[in-house]
Amino acid sequence: MVIVFALLAAFCNAVNEATQHVASTASPRRSSGWRLVVYLFRNPLWLSGWVALIGAFVFQALGLHFGLISVVQPVLATELVFMLVLRRFWIHQAIRPITWGAAALTCASLAVFIVMSEPRGGQPNPISRHWLAAGLACCAVAAVLAVLARWGSPGRRAALYAASAAVMWALVATFIKAATDTLAQFGVAGMFTHWPAYGLALGSAAALIVQQAALHVGPLRVSQPFLVIVDPIVSIALSVWLFGEHFTSDAAVLAVAAIAFAVMCAGVVVLTQTAPATMQADAPEAGALADAARADAAAETDAAPAEGPQDG
Repeated sequence: MVIVFALLAAFCNAVNEATQHVASTASPRRSSGWRLVVYLFRNPLWLSGWVALIGAFVFQALGLHFGLISVVQPVLATELVFMLVLRRFWIHQAIRPITWGAAALTCASLAVFIVMSEPRGGQPNPISRHWLAAGLACCAVAAVLAVLARWGSPGRRAALYAASAAVMWALVATFIKAATDTLAQFGVAGMFTHWPAYGLALGSAAALIVQQAALHVGPLRVSQPFLVIVDPIVSIALSVWLFGEHFTSDAAVLAVAAIAFAVMCAGVVVLTQTAPATMQADAPEAGALADAARADAAAETDAAPAEGPQDG
């Protein structure tokens, strides 16, 4: 069931990205500034993206509460695969065979990693000094990467910002697990009397800011692999450090699992590098959702002048 929660979280993340992109690019007359904000808040498609984002958080929280970080966080990489399916069958983009192959390789190697590594164990309440050390270490690494990202080519800056954001998202995953455990133990009111809820809020805000910087300064195909690969690597390290999660003791089997994880990372890189550079539909009939959004916006625009004389 934990893997199902993680897959649902990945799917919701993909839906959020797709719906918000389609809605924002369908803005009439290429609106910007406050007009774009107003348009988006009136667009049901864009708002549904936020519903999907909330769903992603809920499913991730359920997966982390009932399962292991070393299982949930790697499975979230399937967001890229779900996104590929949405781009083909919803946005109607042409997807190259090599990209489908990379998606299949990513899924297969992920399954091999989880089965062979046999994640297990874990403790609900990490030692306080471990929390402090892990938090300081992650924040320090993320800060150094973010500072280094201030200089260099757009690709280098995007990669460094994305790596910084991924480190913070991995730390946020541990906060989510701690916060849900606190919620289950003390209830909603009691949760806000303990630090994980506030660590979750601050960590998420920091991760989101750095991630937006990564998406802004350079191409998505540079930042996306770092966001998807660095997160599970750091998450697994934190799961062992903080929660005492561990893997099979068979060195040979563990080596196979490590190779499978490396292959999964390679699949993610190939997938992101061979996927369409934009999310524009390839055929006129493919933009049905965007056309619907534009039609709604046009109707609002046409109705606006009619209100002017009444005000006068």
